[in-house]
Amino acid sequence: MPYPRFDRSTLRLLPLADRKHDMSMTEIADLSVASDFSDPSLTTLARRMLKARENGSAVIAMLGAHVIKTGMSRFIIQMIKDGYLTHVALNGAGAIHDYELALIGATTESVARYISEGQFGLWQETGQLNEVAVKAAKTDLGFGEALGKTIAEGEFPHKDVSILAAGYAAGVPVTVHVAIGQDIIHEHPNCDGAALGEVSYRDFLTFTHSVDNLEGGVMLNIGTAVMGPEVYLKALSMVRNAASETGREIKHFTTGVFDLHPYGGEDYHTEAPKTDARYYYRPWKTILVRTVQDGGESYYVQGHHQQTIPALYGLLQG
Repeated sequence: MPYPRFDRSTLRLLPLADRKHDMSMTEIADLSVASDFSDPSLTTLARRMLKARENGSAVIAMLGAHVIKTGMSRFIIQMIKDGYLTHVALNGAGAIHDYELALIGATTESVARYISEGQFGLWQETGQLNEVAVKAAKTDLGFGEALGKTIAEGEFPHKDVSILAAGYAAGVPVTVHVAIGQDIIHEHPNCDGAALGEVSYRDFLTFTHSVDNLEGGVMLNIGTAVMGPEVYLKALSMVRNAASETGREIKHFTTGVFDLHPYGGEDYHTEAPKTDARYYYRPWKTILVRTVQDGGESYYVQGHHQQTIPALYGLLQG
């Protein structure tokens, strides 16, 4: 006998019009917003990105959802359009915020408020992402491409601020890396775990294909402490395994971590001991140390996304 399961038919979903949002279109920064943020590491990363573009190597950005929630979508979109980024990876929450912004021009609910009411995450229109996943699973599309196509070709009043739609329009992969049970759409009665797993796994293979071109390239991890390091780590192992069979190397590339974690002037190129709590901060040990120790280089940029991302864009623009 299987373990007992929750009956999702008992759930009440409300329209997004009934939800109070913590973010709206007015908080999405315009490209004209300048940043006085300065960091030598950021300058070096920009130079490496420009060189990678000249050489035809991959430039990958793995984004946490807060990049979108802090209003940085237009900067990521323009970097896609200008060819500075060849691949963008989102977690499930990032895809949800991107979709909601494109649909209604607002996103982000108060967890504290709605969890008390038992309404957190249970919004009708957001569940449409599950329908996209089911439809995509029956074709050969990944989750990110299917969502980008849906937004780009559908009735979405604010599609101009969608990273997913921008990637689809430019032919630049924007992949979505889902962890079942972590996103609000997994609460919904129409959630099909098999479909989500299928389309997100396709995205993982698309991401891995991009990592296969990382020699001489750049991989940026911006505000994602778990998805970014873990997905990148497995993909890198796969491509190095396959490359070794043909005598290729994928070792000489640059990584960058953008986050708020304070290092206090310490050498972030040295892994912290297991007795130190910072050992368990994945971006440090995985992206800044372990995966570049055979010929790569890494940089850490500490600051708020509203400072660091516009500053990076400005450096790329020259």
